[in-house]
Amino acid sequence: MLVHFITDEPTKIPAIRAMLEPQYHIVPQLLGGGDTQISSNAVLMVDADLRERVRVEQIRLILQELSCIHEKLFVVQNHLRSMVAQAYALEVAQRAAQSDFAIASPEIIDSAATFASMFSAVRRGKPIELSDAENATSQIINSIAQNGLSAWLDDVRRYHEGTFQHCLLVTGVAVGFAFDIGFSSPDVKRLGMAATLHDIGKAHIPRCILDKGGQLDPSEEEIMRRHPVIGYELLKDISGISPEILDGVRHHHEYLDGLGYPDGLTAPQISDLVRLLTISDIFAALIESRPYRPTMSRRNAYQILCGMDGKLERSLVKAFRNVALAA
Repeated sequence: MLVHFITDEPTKIPAIRAMLEPQYHIVPQLLGGGDTQISSNAVLMVDADLRERVRVEQIRLILQELSCIHEKLFVVQNHLRSMVAQAYALEVAQRAAQSDFAIASPEIIDSAATFASMFSAVRRGKPIELSDAENATSQIINSIAQNGLSAWLDDVRRYHEGTFQHCLLVTGVAVGFAFDIGFSSPDVKRLGMAATLHDIGKAHIPRCILDKGGQLDPSEEEIMRRHPVIGYELLKDISGISPEILDGVRHHHEYLDGLGYPDGLTAPQISDLVRLLTISDIFAALIESRPYRPTMSRRNAYQILCGMDGKLERSLVKAFRNVALAA
């Protein structure tokens, strides 16, 4: 296999050759060293300091030239969270450039990069920075306040897939719901933060289950159902996190009839924040783009919510109509 290795330091080339050759054929290139010539069936590997703006711009241009390459690897030092986020942002920007639209909004790129950074930290056993979640939530709140929920939903589904798409959609829907029913700014942020962090436990779910291109079998579903408790355990000892956010993370799959999970709560035990978050989560899951089924219309998704009487609070589902169906 051909590996096109792009780096900012010539001293990195012998090390990568020693590691990968002769099993892989390494074709090195220094950033800023001229035109890029690469086969479409090669793997692109990038090892550069993504904290340097000039390097990021050089790599962005190369990714535009190499849009035919599907396999890309970024070599990032474990302790540099900002580089993890930047690597993901570069991938998002390339996906946007390949679409029929010019570019994803900065809010989408930055928020998605933050989700990538948080998930990466959890997978490496590192602590989550609450400020990362706060920044992502603020970006989404500002975007929806300026451009509306529909624009956010359309853009997220255009540029993202899988778990990150779902997290971005849920936070957007929850924020739009909070705006529509007249929440105060602190309450909008609180619900938004719960939505941003609600699926952080999925960082410990095997990727073969998270990324499965079809329905989960019963054993896989049992593993997936562990994510609310995993998320709660990851967050509960973080300084400054509120009980309401922890409640949302642990209980967003609970139903009023007691048939949800993980704790089988019934209506008197389920907070208003959780009731709002659950509606937002279900709606986002129904309308998100998935490889194994067509995207459901917002109208059809809302009809499914209406059919969940007894599980979801009827008055809140009715109030959600404007959010679900607004153009």
